[in-house]
Amino acid sequence: MRKKLPIFYSALVLTGVNLLLRFVSTGFQVYLSARIGAAGIGLLQLVLSVGVLALTVGMAGIRTATMYLTASQLGRKRPENIRWVLTGCIQYSLVCSCIVSIILWALSEQVARLWIGEPAVASTVRLFALFLPINCLCGVLCGYFTAANRIGTLAAVEVAEQICSIALTLGLLMKVGDNAVRACRAVVTGSGLSSCVTLCALSILRWQEHSPSGPRLPMGRQLMQTAVPLAIADDFKSGISTTENLMVPKRLALFAGTADPLAEFGTVCGMVFPVLMFPAAILYALAELLIPELARCHAAGSQSRIRYLAYRSLRLAILYGCLFAGAQFLFSPQLCLALYQSDAAGYHLRHYALLIPMLYCDAVTDAMVKGLGQQTACVRYNIFTSTLDVIFLFLLLPRYGMAGYFFSFLVTHAINFILSLRRLLKLTGPVLSPAMPLLTLLGTAIAVWLAGMLEDIFLCGLVYVLTLGSLLVLFRIVGKEDLRWLRSLIQKK
Repeated sequence: MRKKLPIFYSALVLTGVNLLLRFVSTGFQVYLSARIGAAGIGLLQLVLSVGVLALTVGMAGIRTATMYLTASQLGRKRPENIRWVLTGCIQYSLVCSCIVSIILWALSEQVARLWIGEPAVASTVRLFALFLPINCLCGVLCGYFTAANRIGTLAAVEVAEQICSIALTLGLLMKVGDNAVRACRAVVTGSGLSSCVTLCALSILRWQEHSPSGPRLPMGRQLMQTAVPLAIADDFKSGISTTENLMVPKRLALFAGTADPLAEFGTVCGMVFPVLMFPAAILYALAELLIPELARCHAAGSQSRIRYLAYRSLRLAILYGCLFAGAQFLFSPQLCLALYQSDAAGYHLRHYALLIPMLYCDAVTDAMVKGLGQQTACVRYNIFTSTLDVIFLFLLLPRYGMAGYFFSFLVTHAINFILSLRRLLKLTGPVLSPAMPLLTLLGTAIAVWLAGMLEDIFLCGLVYVLTLGSLLVLFRIVGKEDLRWLRSLIQKK
């Protein structure tokens, strides 16, 4: 029996990997923006939006379902059932992904011409269709390795995949020049080929485990009950997101103050958002682990453990989110000038940085709600907020431009976060005093105000960190209990 790694150390491994992958991905995005420009990045975002929609529909909720079902069996001490869980998940994934792949291939010309508005990218859409089943099977095996706590193994494979993808894409980009359409094709080809390598590696690692096998376990009903609600939520959310991305440049063109709608869209989605969410790697690592961990606790009936995880996770998300919200607000102009040579990106990043605490907390809260088996509730929340988002964008973009985009983003994400948090607290009971987030936000605002008076960047950053840390101690947000908790995690028992 493989020794189970504590969630803290698993999170550290995933955090390191996610930071590395995000750093590489952001660097690659900077390289692409310099090569094909903001308009080219905008076209790439539209193409990738269609690909993400196809992948989400083909995945049909199977990655999270695999994590949840595997963790449930492990929580009940039934490792012999894992074989049948994976068999059912793989069969389900193959059926769904192949159907979507065939449809996407057949409609590639229409999708390129009518949705994206560039007929030349039809071949890129067909490449998405070709690699779709492979990507979906990778999702099944990644879900299994996460739930089985094979974090180190999964991390090594993901690093190798990213390196392979970047190397292949760069090699292809050198041959296609600065053409945006060919660049899109190179990105999709490099990513698809690296997925083939990942699938082979994960399949071999799973085959080498020689896990016990029990009598055949019918998984159809459990799989459908878990995957279908997730599929509906993910498909609807991804469909709405793709609709938004395809609609934004067209509606933005109706705004009198917009000179190049595709470039403005590419600036926000292709430049600002990667920087905005880059620090969230640690929280996405935590969220990835919370789903199977809470599923195991829920299956074992460990309510005290569930409350403890909710308490620690929400505190971490609030503190971490406020720290980086202030930092990005202060240094957004310098950061975007250094990365993209773009004043417009810095302007937008300063506004979106104010939303970081909510966005980071929402990622953790959503994972905990799913880990506690509340997939149906997530479906309702996503359908409501996504529909609201489309309505807002349709109405606001022609009149207010990207300011309308920001307003829609703020309102819909805030509603989704409030609903998810309300559902979580119903399941766990109150885990945090309302004073904690309010005082943390107040301390961050004071630290930003004081640091913003200084012109020297290094001195500004130093004053911000020292002021925020001092205020958190003064407000008793961080104290001896937190230091003891960290020491207990680091020390070997």
